[in-house]
Amino acid sequence: MVEPEVNDMKLNEVVVLVTGANRGLGRALVEAFLRAGARKVYAGARDPAQLEGVAQTAEGRVVPLAIDITSAASLAAAAAKAGDVGVLVNNAGVLASFDVLTSPLEHVQKDFDTNFYGTLAATKAFLPALERAAAEGREAALVNVLSVASLASVPAIGTYSASKAAAFSLTQALRVGLGQKGIRVHGVLAGAIDTDMVRAMDMAKTSPHDVAQGILDGLRHGHDDIAPDPMARPLLDLWKTDPKAVERQLGTMT
Repeated sequence: MVEPEVNDMKLNEVVVLVTGANRGLGRALVEAFLRAGARKVYAGARDPAQLEGVAQTAEGRVVPLAIDITSAASLAAAAAKAGDVGVLVNNAGVLASFDVLTSPLEHVQKDFDTNFYGTLAATKAFLPALERAAAEGREAALVNVLSVASLASVPAIGTYSASKAAAFSLTQALRVGLGQKGIRVHGVLAGAIDTDMVRAMDMAKTSPHDVAQGILDGLRHGHDDIAPDPMARPLLDLWKTDPKAVERQLGTMT
């Protein structure tokens, strides 16, 4: 299926908020948006003190922000401080559960609390700001960082895969309604990234800096579903024509 043509997103002068920005892909996304000319980047983390280094080198363009996406009070406080956000990047995520039959229920709940419910809660908290941006003619977008495991389960991390599949469905559910308000909705279907989350897994991984650049490239070109790395691109292409083949392929990963 060919995606409808849209105007390229202009990343210079946007106001962005990145959750989970203290390390890994989140930190790389902050740096990539700065290189692209973003006017301001709100960098969210549970402990904003971890963001002081990048903030000091950004000449006032990075604003550290305390955000715990599993806390309604934290999100409300952050939304009150970042009312000019036009692009929300829901990057914060966890990998707490693994096999679907042996993972403790509290670990499964942690994955869903962050990867699904937290993503939904952050979207709701910052939606008024995105709506204002769209109404003012500024770039307005929601970017949900998902996984190729959203397309089909990786059994070794089956319950995590389920939480990301739910977040992918959420992303699709939001796309039509928010699109009618002038807010673009993007799903980032990333492959394995060389971060703390999957460092112990024996598989090829892409650097967070390269993945961040791939995400920005996808935003520039208005892709609904963004495959930002060499692992993700062929899987997304295959999924569009043969979802069962993707299921079989990911089913062999350990």
